[in-house]
Amino acid sequence: MHFIGRVPYPALLALFRVTAAHLYLTYPFVLSWSMLDAMACGVPLLASATAPVLEVVEEGVNGRLVEFFDPEAIARGLAAMLADPAALRPLREAARRTVVERYDLRRVCLPQQLALVEAVARMGARGEGVSVPPAGPG
Repeated sequence: MHFIGRVPYPALLALFRVTAAHLYLTYPFVLSWSMLDAMACGVPLLASATAPVLEVVEEGVNGRLVEFFDPEAIARGLAAMLADPAALRPLREAARRTVVERYDLRRVCLPQQLALVEAVARMGARGEGVSVPPAGPG
């Protein structure tokens, strides 16, 4: 286990590409881009079953989930992942697919953001109230 502190972004991506497992524990707050980057790099993910992680990670499909306040479950989960890396291939592939399909900047996020800005501008020009269009897939 390595606690690396702050590293330049390219170095972080290089580390993700050789990482055996990524432990992502967060108390309900804002999802970190680092979890999505790890998933995009195909790192096997063990994450806390907390919001907003549950919006992205599906247990046994694109990652593994553990209770935030259960250190024994966290240790068992990591040990199981490290014991059989070959069995994690479907999780790794699904994790990457999840990020590409739902969060790709050019194909998904930026078009949605631009559509939102354009909708707000049109409504403002007509003097209408603003409503937020529904989010994309996921």
